[in-house]
Amino acid sequence: MKLDLFRRPAGSWRTWSFTLVCAALAACGGAVDSAEPDATSPEVATREDGLANVRLRLMAANLSSGTGQDYDPGHGIRIFQGTDADVVMIQEFNYLTDSAADIRTFVNTAFGTGFSYYREAGAQIPNGIISRYPIIAAGEWDDTQVTNRDFSWARIDIPGPKDLWAVSVHLLTTSTSVRNTEATNLVKFINTNVPAGDFLVIGGDFNTGSRSEACLSTFSQVVSTASPYPADRNGNTNTNAGRSSPYDHVLVDSDLRAYQTSVVIGSSTFANGLVADTRVYSPLSDISPALSGDSGASGMQHMGVIKDFLIPGDGSTSSSVTVLSPNGGESWVGGSAHTITWTSSGISNVKVEYSLNGSTWSSVTTSTGASSGSVAWTVPASASSSVWVRVSDASNTAVNDLSNGAFTITTGGGGGTGQVFINEVLLNESGSDVNGEFVELVNTGTAAVDLSGWSVSDSASVRHTFASGTTVAAGKAVVVFGGAAGIPSGTPGAVAASTGTLGLSNSGDTVTLKNASGTAVDTATFASSLAGTDGVSANRSPDASVSGSFVLHTSVSSLSSSPGERASGLAF
Repeated sequence: MKLDLFRRPAGSWRTWSFTLVCAALAACGGAVDSAEPDATSPEVATREDGLANVRLRLMAANLSSGTGQDYDPGHGIRIFQGTDADVVMIQEFNYLTDSAADIRTFVNTAFGTGFSYYREAGAQIPNGIISRYPIIAAGEWDDTQVTNRDFSWARIDIPGPKDLWAVSVHLLTTSTSVRNTEATNLVKFINTNVPAGDFLVIGGDFNTGSRSEACLSTFSQVVSTASPYPADRNGNTNTNAGRSSPYDHVLVDSDLRAYQTSVVIGSSTFANGLVADTRVYSPLSDISPALSGDSGASGMQHMGVIKDFLIPGDGSTSSSVTVLSPNGGESWVGGSAHTITWTSSGISNVKVEYSLNGSTWSSVTTSTGASSGSVAWTVPASASSSVWVRVSDASNTAVNDLSNGAFTITTGGGGGTGQVFINEVLLNESGSDVNGEFVELVNTGTAAVDLSGWSVSDSASVRHTFASGTTVAAGKAVVVFGGAAGIPSGTPGAVAASTGTLGLSNSGDTVTLKNASGTAVDTATFASSLAGTDGVSANRSPDASVSGSFVLHTSVSSLSSSPGERASGLAF
């Protein structure tokens, strides 16, 4: 990561942080430019939809044209002017000489003098974010798979109680497996750095050939990738120049998706969002000054994608809630009884949730009286050192508070902590006996983990649910096979899939491990390159490392697979 993030405390953080961030970015060679609009600007005021809500328009845009991968020819500029977005995740962010003055001129012309922007430094075809609202922090995260751009991010002070984290991406064109590696790395950055209580959008040019690509499954860990999808005037949801593939996306987290609404431009309404293709848009006057031929200009390889959201505005509520306990640093034993406490004002009922990873949430109660200030909680028997509690207004989840820091759940009763994850998967069985497919789970923690009610799924359905009383000891493994007939004699910790099959695809699949509460503990997506060789499994590298990436087993050992054993064939 090229810039450390600031954690936002209460009060006047926004007042002084922007100056601090600008100075830090200037020292790093980055660029943030802000020109805050007048509070009474009609440009902002006209986006209000009633007293409580503000319409927020998000756009993904790789709209450069001509031969230079920049916006000099002006086709993309006219599309920006006509579609009037609030926050744009932009790719190939070049204009004229790329000087600060030229980039500022581009933003002023395409969007307005009140817009702020961040543009990554030192990239041939940089990513960036352009915003109607103040950018209060920004930077770039390394994309290890390409040399001429990175992942650009900005934290934006949109109306209402939450900030918006916008991430602009331009994934590699040539390989689905590389795109999935990029997605995996970006998800790690997001889980590490983006507060769970803020809104998140990932937007840009994904270069995806289909909506079933592995990278989209990976992104679904932090944003929604589900239908319905934005479409053009004719109902076409594809976004490349030939309108045959879904290259471009605006993907938001579940909290923000709850506020999605129809895109309304002039006399037109697009229920699921808009793919902006000027060649088929009518009446074209709605998006003036865009011209009919702009989307078909030479070098224009993508369509803009737009989604609208009605979010709670700054004046929508004076309600508040504050989590008191657990508030960070506690260590609670799985299965023990504790009380979650809070204070609140202006709220009738609250929703209480917990997360074992900061991104996937499970309900303690969907609604209980706010005035009680507490709810009893039986701590789940799932070890984690990154547990959070969130309390929200049950009727307006935008009003919420998190624990001030993560706390820990231990299992085993001895003070240790278990850590179970997917270590090895054989998707393509040797020969044609699908009973031989397997998923190996390893516990590298210091305490046993109770797997009762835990499940293993592929991209289609739940394939195995562990029986009551099943445990995996510290430093040991358990292996789920497609069927009992496929378990090699002497395989330690082996069980047959409770549904009678694992059903893993030889062309690639996603395997998910969930705990008894239904919370995803680990998810691994396997490209066809890891599933195309009979009898050769995909294994973590380094072996038994939760942070290791998956490679062919033959890359880490002379063996083709090692269910229930280390990759070398030695016992766990």
